[in-house]
Amino acid sequence: MNSATQTIDFTDNARRAVHGTCPPSCSAFPPVLDACCGGRMMWFDKKDERAVFVDRRRETQQADKRPGRSALVVDPDHLADFTDLPFPSDTFYHVVFDPPHCFRNGKTSRMHAVYGTLTGDWREMLRKGFAECFRVLRPGGTLVFKWADEDVLAREILALTPEHPLYGHKSGRLNRTHWIAFLKPNAEHQARCRAGL
Repeated sequence: MNSATQTIDFTDNARRAVHGTCPPSCSAFPPVLDACCGGRMMWFDKKDERAVFVDRRRETQQADKRPGRSALVVDPDHLADFTDLPFPSDTFYHVVFDPPHCFRNGKTSRMHAVYGTLTGDWREMLRKGFAECFRVLRPGGTLVFKWADEDVLAREILALTPEHPLYGHKSGRLNRTHWIAFLKPNAEHQARCRAGL
């Protein structure tokens, strides 16, 4: 677990799950994980109790003076990086993965505050992010990956994970935003089906 990780409002079961002493049947966490929530822009209910919200930053950026703009508040339940999630394997039924997707967002820009910026070895960062999201996803669970074709095409990003997507949808003014669904294999269920059980 990353030393910068901070957890908030852990239940007893959640504490036991992180330390490996929680039985598999216990429901220590809500069923959904948003692995890099930012300002929770896609959420209908930004305080939805069915989800755990994670981000590596906690900050508020004041709005500019344009009409209709409000402050951007990044206030995750857990401070952690999506490449090193502080949760046991096979925990969540559904994971949302919406990582940074642009190189050119300046450090002081609103785009950087809202979406983050790809820096350093971003391919390895995203490879690890996919691996961690699938690690904490339960067998038979779903992962929704969101990516915008601004600087890197979605097909290049999908090549960073061995998992195969189920289906996807494009949205946005220029159809550059991809919503891509994955299903984590359930080896036990597949073995029972093959055995005719």
